[in-house]
Amino acid sequence: MPVLSPTSSSSSFVFTCFFIILFVTINSYNPVAITTKAKRPPRQLSVNYYAKSCPQVEQLVGSITSQQFKEIPVSAPATIRLFFHDCFVEVMQIIFNYLSVLTSACMQAHGCDASILIATQPGSKILAEKDAADNRDLRTEGFDTITRAKALVESKCPGIVSCADILAIAARDFIHLAGGPYYVVKKGRWDGKISMASRVPNNLPHANSTVDQLIKLFSSKGLTIQDLVVLSGAHTIGFAHCKNFVDRLYNYKGTKQADPAIDPRLLKALKMSCPQVGGNADIVAPFDVTTPFVFDHAYYTNLQSKLGLLASDEGLFLDPRTKPLVQSFGLDKAKFFLAFSAAMEKMGSIGVKRGRRHGEKRKACSIHM
Repeated sequence: MPVLSPTSSSSSFVFTCFFIILFVTINSYNPVAITTKAKRPPRQLSVNYYAKSCPQVEQLVGSITSQQFKEIPVSAPATIRLFFHDCFVEVMQIIFNYLSVLTSACMQAHGCDASILIATQPGSKILAEKDAADNRDLRTEGFDTITRAKALVESKCPGIVSCADILAIAARDFIHLAGGPYYVVKKGRWDGKISMASRVPNNLPHANSTVDQLIKLFSSKGLTIQDLVVLSGAHTIGFAHCKNFVDRLYNYKGTKQADPAIDPRLLKALKMSCPQVGGNADIVAPFDVTTPFVFDHAYYTNLQSKLGLLASDEGLFLDPRTKPLVQSFGLDKAKFFLAFSAAMEKMGSIGVKRGRRHGEKRKACSIHM
């Protein structure tokens, strides 16, 4: 069965998947086989995946990330955000362990697979992930970093290293370059073949998401409440456009008043930069108003001082389920760094693809093979 590309029909893909599943289930259903067949072990990533085929891959990517960080510092939060957005978006999640290989294309087609990097094909009516409304603010510096790193890796190890692994390595590099923890990146991801803008909105956290909504979203990815609070700490660097928090300043939850959970001084400063109407759409504000360019644990102390930029950020301190974690990480940077490293490895394993049946190794990250 051909794999769906951005030029294919979304609805026909879904219909085809369900038809195949129904057909195979009806014609091969065997209760004994279902209960006795050994469960396939999860696909494993490895730190030494390229030890023989491209042992210098981390150094190659590192030469690009270090140069980008020095020349264009915004490349750091841009690339980290790119990795988050890539890992969280899913296309379909249908689990039938006993179905035949015919259904493999209908299995989990999501996760850390570099599908965020695929460009919409000219003339296509189906937009790729990067062109979804929620992704239009992704800065070009993140994409440029991966493009440069991929070109260098291809010149030394042609056809070996996936775009997905390069993105994971680059995100780690920038976290460390900005002052955050260094952690080993397990590799072995293949690039996804599917990229659809229509699957983005329900799979990403939003600026006004409630803690309930965030917990539900993270849980759907196999991530815990602690993972939610830890990974939100990536907002210790980076910026957000006014449109993401302007309602907090002027009309919080329809009250025509500012959100009371904003420090008055921060509120005044944000209003100066972001008027209610007619403002510059390109204006941004830092997530972390105290150390916006340093990866540290100030994000958590800021939340406790009503200095969170987004409603979804500040909500983590206001909710009793997440407040203790915010307080704990605010007190102990080493604890946050350790937890963040573990959570990044966990998130980086979402929806891993291995082998040509499930993925590909793109020569150019923006072009589906």
